[in-house]
Amino acid sequence: MFQKYADLLIKNGLNVKKGQLVIISAPVETADFVRLLVKTAYQNGAGRVIVRYRDEQVDHLNYLHGDLTVMAHESLFYNETSEQGACYLTLVGDDPALMKDVDASIIAARQKTFRQATKPYRRRLDTMHNQWCIAAAAVPAWAKAVFPNSSQPTEDLWNAIFQVSRVTEDWQDRRRQFEQRVKALNRLNIESLHYQNAAGTDLIVKLPEDYLFAGGGSTLTDGTYYFPNIPTEEVFAAPHKDGIDGVLVSTRPLVHNGATIDDFRFTFKNGRVVDYDAKVGKEVLTSILDTDEGARSIGEIALVPYDSPISEMNTIFYETLIDENASCHFALGQSYGECLKNGLTMSEDELKAHGLNQSLVHVDFMVGSADLRIEAKTRDGKKVPIFVNGTFDSYITAFDE
Repeated sequence: MFQKYADLLIKNGLNVKKGQLVIISAPVETADFVRLLVKTAYQNGAGRVIVRYRDEQVDHLNYLHGDLTVMAHESLFYNETSEQGACYLTLVGDDPALMKDVDASIIAARQKTFRQATKPYRRRLDTMHNQWCIAAAAVPAWAKAVFPNSSQPTEDLWNAIFQVSRVTEDWQDRRRQFEQRVKALNRLNIESLHYQNAAGTDLIVKLPEDYLFAGGGSTLTDGTYYFPNIPTEEVFAAPHKDGIDGVLVSTRPLVHNGATIDDFRFTFKNGRVVDYDAKVGKEVLTSILDTDEGARSIGEIALVPYDSPISEMNTIFYETLIDENASCHFALGQSYGECLKNGLTMSEDELKAHGLNQSLVHVDFMVGSADLRIEAKTRDGKKVPIFVNGTFDSYITAFDE
């Protein structure tokens, strides 16, 4: 199964091009699997593979005691390799409780500085010049958090990752299903979406005039198709940054930079967070919202059926990559240019003028539930159900086949 997973990440996640530079970032605990990834990358045409291991225990010590200045070589590596046409595979798998004794503002400041320093790299990814893929890998500390009563938690987590990543399925068939759902949503010419559920969400979300839903994979400017997230169950769009009003309530915990935020809600007015609260991790949430002006607005709305395979496992993974694919979610911060007609050729100022939010952060959080209803209002005044009882209405799923 490990080879199937490696094939999925290299062939579909990255879709490595002949002679391409491949950058793999991974936890040190996953070295055995990383070696398999390197071998698979070369077997599929990679010209060079560079591995950068992360040690979260060292990161923890650095946050507690170190000088967190971003060294020039850290940002230069990503800025220069992206210019060279590299693709990037990041394996995530961190202890969700490790950073609980670190001041959230310290982590946020470090992350903000790093993202500012790597802006050329992030811009190339956002404008579809380089493939990137984020996937999960089991490490013992994370596995124990997910399966605390298991005698073999790491093995159980690997098996869960294989399951939610659909390693035995035909991903070209999945691509076709995503594309059909995107077409169904784009042809509606939606003006706004109304979210409601018993948890307390009651929110109006306006879309830009030239909105585009996307989902599944993405396409580079040279036509290369790849999947940025594995697993993925979502189709997504960028809302108008000034067009969100009402209350939005989380339905799953969010682990951000090793700290947990849970049972939280936002009140929006004219697209901005004007009030918020969290029963767990409010100070971490504050650090996110204070990153920059755009961090208090929404950059992404994503539609995920509540009966997705991840949701049906009834497991909290404490990892946004997986948990966000268990339910509908929103993201504070940065939007994606692919969610606007001709958006990939626009500057940041042009995207902002068209209503797409700009920020140094992009933080997903889950809002889906079994009773979530989403109704679209089209620009010709019609009302169309998009979600009923937590999943796509028949109008959308009729296009799946």
